[in-house]
Amino acid sequence: MTEQLAVSGLSAGYGGPPIIEDISLTVEAGEIAVVLGPNGAGKSTLLKSIFALTAVSAGSIRLGERELAGCKTSALVPLGVSAVPQNKNVFASMTVDENLDVGTYAAPPPDQKATREKVLALFPDLRDKLKQPAGELSGGQRQMVAMGRALMSEPKLVLLDEPTAGLSPAYLERIFDLLLDIRKTGITVLMVEQNARQALQIADHGHILVNGRNHLSGTGEELLADEDVRRLFLGGTAA
Repeated sequence: MTEQLAVSGLSAGYGGPPIIEDISLTVEAGEIAVVLGPNGAGKSTLLKSIFALTAVSAGSIRLGERELAGCKTSALVPLGVSAVPQNKNVFASMTVDENLDVGTYAAPPPDQKATREKVLALFPDLRDKLKQPAGELSGGQRQMVAMGRALMSEPKLVLLDEPTAGLSPAYLERIFDLLLDIRKTGITVLMVEQNARQALQIADHGHILVNGRNHLSGTGEELLADEDVRRLFLGGTAA
Protein backbone atom coordinates (compact mmCIF):
# COMPACT_ATOMS: atom_id res chain seq x y z
CA MET A 1 0.00 0.00 0.00
CA THR A 2 2.42 2.62 -1.24
CA GLU A 3 0.35 4.65 -3.68
CA GLN A 4 0.11 8.41 -3.43
CA LEU A 5 -3.23 10.13 -4.11
CA ALA A 6 -2.73 13.08 -6.46
CA VAL A 7 -5.62 15.35 -7.43
CA SER A 8 -4.67 17.92 -10.09
CA GLY A 9 -6.75 20.72 -11.59
CA LEU A 10 -10.01 19.01 -10.66
CA SER A 11 -13.30 20.68 -11.57
CA ALA A 12 -16.58 18.89 -10.94
CA GLY A 13 -20.23 19.32 -10.07
CA TYR A 14 -23.66 17.85 -10.59
CA GLY A 15 -24.48 18.78 -14.17
CA GLY A 16 -24.65 22.55 -13.81
CA PRO A 17 -21.86 25.01 -13.04
CA PRO A 18 -18.90 23.34 -11.30
CA ILE A 19 -19.01 23.21 -7.51
CA ILE A 20 -15.25 22.74 -7.21
CA GLU A 21 -12.79 24.35 -9.64
CA ASP A 22 -9.12 23.69 -10.27
CA ILE A 23 -8.61 21.76 -7.03
CA SER A 24 -5.16 20.25 -6.51
CA LEU A 25 -3.86 18.31 -3.51
CA THR A 26 -1.60 15.41 -2.72
CA VAL A 27 -1.93 12.80 0.01
CA GLU A 28 1.10 10.63 0.59
CA ALA A 29 0.61 6.92 1.14
CA GLY A 30 -0.17 6.08 4.76
CA GLU A 31 -1.07 9.65 5.73
CA ILE A 32 -4.18 11.16 7.26
CA ALA A 33 -5.27 14.27 5.37
CA VAL A 34 -8.24 16.43 6.30
CA VAL A 35 -10.26 18.76 4.09
CA LEU A 36 -11.63 21.79 5.93
CA GLY A 37 -13.62 24.87 5.00
CA PRO A 38 -16.88 26.71 5.54
CA ASN A 39 -20.26 25.27 4.56
CA GLY A 40 -20.63 25.23 0.80
CA ALA A 41 -16.89 25.19 0.16
CA GLY A 42 -17.11 21.98 -1.88
CA LYS A 43 -15.55 19.61 0.64
CA SER A 44 -18.01 16.74 0.23
CA THR A 45 -18.13 17.33 -3.53
CA LEU A 46 -14.38 16.74 -3.63
CA LEU A 47 -14.73 13.36 -1.91
CA LYS A 48 -17.67 12.41 -4.12
CA SER A 49 -15.66 13.38 -7.19
CA ILE A 50 -12.79 11.10 -6.17
CA PHE A 51 -15.36 8.31 -5.69
CA ALA A 52 -16.93 8.96 -9.13
CA LEU A 53 -20.23 10.35 -7.82
CA THR A 54 -20.11 13.68 -9.66
CA ALA A 55 -19.58 14.90 -13.20
CA VAL A 56 -15.88 15.68 -13.56
CA SER A 57 -15.31 18.35 -16.21
CA ALA A 58 -11.54 18.78 -15.92
CA GLY A 59 -8.50 17.49 -14.11
CA SER A 60 -6.87 14.30 -12.96
CA ILE A 61 -7.28 11.93 -9.99
CA ARG A 62 -4.44 9.47 -9.67
CA LEU A 63 -3.81 6.73 -7.14
CA GLY A 64 -0.24 5.70 -7.72
CA GLU A 65 0.14 5.25 -11.47
CA ARG A 66 -3.57 4.66 -12.10
CA GLU A 67 -5.93 7.36 -13.34
CA LEU A 68 -9.25 7.24 -11.47
CA ALA A 69 -11.05 10.08 -13.25
CA GLY A 70 -13.44 8.47 -15.69
CA CYS A 71 -13.73 5.22 -13.72
CA LYS A 72 -17.14 4.11 -12.54
CA THR A 73 -17.80 3.92 -8.80
CA SER A 74 -18.24 0.14 -9.08
CA ALA A 75 -14.68 -0.15 -10.40
CA LEU A 76 -13.02 1.88 -7.64
CA VAL A 77 -13.33 -0.58 -4.75
CA PRO A 78 -11.41 -3.30 -6.64
CA LEU A 79 -8.79 -0.62 -7.38
CA GLY A 80 -8.31 0.00 -3.66
CA VAL A 81 -10.66 2.89 -2.86
CA SER A 82 -13.37 2.71 -0.20
CA ALA A 83 -15.71 5.44 1.02
CA VAL A 84 -17.89 6.09 4.05
CA PRO A 85 -20.65 8.66 3.47
CA GLN A 86 -21.91 10.93 6.21
CA ASN A 87 -25.53 9.76 6.12
CA LYS A 88 -27.17 6.36 5.75
CA ASN A 89 -23.82 4.62 6.02
CA VAL A 90 -25.05 1.30 7.47
CA PHE A 91 -27.70 -1.21 6.43
CA ALA A 92 -29.93 -0.75 9.47
CA SER A 93 -31.94 -3.96 9.20
CA MET A 94 -28.87 -6.13 8.66
CA THR A 95 -26.68 -7.39 11.48
CA VAL A 96 -23.24 -5.97 12.14
CA ASP A 97 -21.73 -9.19 10.76
CA GLU A 98 -23.80 -8.89 7.57
CA ASN A 99 -22.77 -5.25 7.17
CA LEU A 100 -19.13 -6.28 7.35
CA ASP A 101 -19.72 -9.00 4.77
CA VAL A 102 -21.16 -6.42 2.35
CA GLY A 103 -17.75 -4.75 2.36
CA THR A 104 -16.28 -7.81 0.63
CA TYR A 105 -18.74 -8.06 -2.28
CA ALA A 106 -17.00 -5.71 -4.73
CA ALA A 107 -13.47 -6.80 -3.82
CA PRO A 108 -13.24 -10.03 -1.83
CA PRO A 109 -10.04 -10.17 0.26
CA PRO A 110 -7.78 -13.21 -0.22
CA ASP A 111 -8.59 -14.42 3.30
CA GLN A 112 -11.94 -13.01 4.39
CA LYS A 113 -11.78 -14.57 7.86
CA ALA A 114 -8.35 -13.08 8.56
CA THR A 115 -9.44 -9.66 7.27
CA ARG A 116 -12.54 -9.78 9.46
CA GLU A 117 -10.35 -10.50 12.49
CA LYS A 118 -8.12 -7.53 11.66
CA VAL A 119 -11.17 -5.28 11.41
CA LEU A 120 -12.58 -6.53 14.72
CA ALA A 121 -9.17 -5.99 16.33
CA LEU A 122 -9.44 -2.34 15.26
CA PHE A 123 -13.07 -2.10 16.43
CA PRO A 124 -13.32 -4.42 19.44
CA ASP A 125 -16.62 -2.80 20.52
CA LEU A 126 -18.26 -4.65 17.64
CA ARG A 127 -17.34 -8.17 18.73
CA ASP A 128 -20.34 -8.61 21.02
CA LYS A 129 -22.64 -6.77 18.57
CA LEU A 130 -22.10 -9.00 15.53
CA LYS A 131 -25.59 -10.54 15.59
CA GLN A 132 -27.34 -7.27 16.44
CA PRO A 133 -29.06 -5.18 13.74
CA ALA A 134 -26.86 -2.19 12.96
CA GLY A 135 -29.85 0.14 13.28
CA GLU A 136 -30.06 -0.63 16.99
CA LEU A 137 -26.55 0.63 17.72
CA SER A 138 -25.49 4.03 18.98
CA GLY A 139 -24.27 6.64 16.51
CA GLY A 140 -20.66 5.99 17.40
CA GLN A 141 -21.06 2.24 17.03
CA ARG A 142 -22.78 2.65 13.66
CA GLN A 143 -19.84 4.76 12.51
CA MET A 144 -17.50 1.94 13.55
CA VAL A 145 -19.59 -0.52 11.52
CA ALA A 146 -19.43 1.75 8.47
CA MET A 147 -15.67 2.21 8.80
CA GLY A 148 -15.16 -1.48 9.43
CA ARG A 149 -17.16 -2.38 6.33
CA ALA A 150 -15.01 -0.01 4.26
CA LEU A 151 -11.88 -1.79 5.50
CA MET A 152 -13.13 -5.27 4.63
CA SER A 153 -11.99 -4.85 1.01
CA GLU A 154 -8.44 -4.13 2.23
CA PRO A 155 -8.33 -0.69 0.58
CA LYS A 156 -5.32 1.48 -0.09
CA LEU A 157 -7.37 4.67 0.37
CA VAL A 158 -10.41 5.38 2.55
CA LEU A 159 -12.57 8.48 2.02
CA LEU A 160 -14.52 9.63 5.09
CA ASP A 161 -17.21 12.31 4.99
CA GLU A 162 -17.74 13.84 8.45
CA PRO A 163 -16.88 10.71 10.47
CA THR A 164 -17.64 12.41 13.81
CA ALA A 165 -20.85 14.23 12.80
CA GLY A 166 -23.47 14.04 15.52
CA LEU A 167 -21.37 11.94 17.88
CA SER A 168 -21.00 12.48 21.60
CA PRO A 169 -17.67 13.95 22.77
CA ALA A 170 -16.58 10.53 24.04
CA TYR A 171 -17.19 8.83 20.71
CA LEU A 172 -15.69 11.78 18.83
CA GLU A 173 -12.39 11.20 20.59
CA ARG A 174 -12.73 7.46 20.07
CA ILE A 175 -13.19 7.82 16.31
CA PHE A 176 -10.13 10.06 16.03
CA ASP A 177 -8.10 7.50 17.99
CA LEU A 178 -9.33 4.78 15.63
CA LEU A 179 -8.21 6.83 12.63
CA LEU A 180 -4.70 6.85 14.06
CA ASP A 181 -4.90 3.07 14.45
CA ILE A 182 -6.02 2.75 10.82
CA ARG A 183 -3.08 4.86 9.68
CA LYS A 184 -0.72 2.48 11.49
CA THR A 185 -1.90 -0.30 9.16
CA GLY A 186 -0.61 1.70 6.16
CA ILE A 187 -4.00 2.78 4.82
CA THR A 188 -4.28 6.32 3.49
CA VAL A 189 -7.16 8.39 4.90
CA LEU A 190 -8.70 11.47 3.30
CA MET A 191 -11.54 12.93 5.32
CA VAL A 192 -13.86 15.92 5.46
CA GLU A 193 -14.38 17.09 9.03
CA GLN A 194 -16.11 19.98 10.78
CA ASN A 195 -14.30 19.42 14.08
CA ALA A 196 -11.33 21.24 12.62
CA ARG A 197 -9.08 21.56 15.65
CA GLN A 198 -9.29 17.90 16.64
CA ALA A 199 -8.87 16.79 13.04
CA LEU A 200 -5.73 18.88 12.54
CA GLN A 201 -4.28 17.48 15.75
CA ILE A 202 -4.20 13.98 14.22
CA ALA A 203 -3.74 14.90 10.54
CA ASP A 204 -0.43 14.82 8.72
CA HIS A 205 -1.72 17.48 6.34
CA GLY A 206 -4.76 19.72 5.99
CA HIS A 207 -6.32 21.33 2.95
CA ILE A 208 -8.69 24.28 3.29
CA LEU A 209 -11.23 24.98 0.56
CA VAL A 210 -13.14 28.24 0.15
CA ASN A 211 -15.77 28.79 -2.55
CA GLY A 212 -14.86 25.56 -4.28
CA ARG A 213 -11.18 26.40 -4.67
CA ASN A 214 -7.90 25.72 -2.92
CA HIS A 215 -7.32 28.27 -0.16
CA LEU A 216 -4.47 26.95 2.00
CA SER A 217 -2.59 23.70 2.61
CA GLY A 218 -0.04 22.70 5.21
CA THR A 219 0.83 20.21 7.87
CA GLY A 220 -1.60 19.82 10.72
CA GLU A 221 0.82 21.65 13.01
CA GLU A 222 1.31 24.51 10.55
CA LEU A 223 -2.41 25.10 10.12
CA LEU A 224 -3.06 24.92 13.87
CA ALA A 225 -0.39 27.61 14.38
CA ASP A 226 -1.61 29.87 11.55
CA GLU A 227 -3.29 33.00 12.93
CA ASP A 228 -5.73 33.35 10.02
CA VAL A 229 -6.70 29.68 10.23
CA ARG A 230 -7.33 30.00 13.96
CA ARG A 231 -9.42 33.12 13.46
CA LEU A 232 -11.50 31.86 10.53
CA PHE A 233 -11.81 28.14 11.20
CA LEU A 234 -10.82 27.35 14.79
CA GLY A 235 -12.85 29.84 16.76
CA GLY A 236 -10.10 32.44 17.07
CA THR A 237 -8.27 30.87 20.03
CA ALA A 238 -4.68 29.77 20.18
CA ALA A 239 -3.95 26.18 19.27
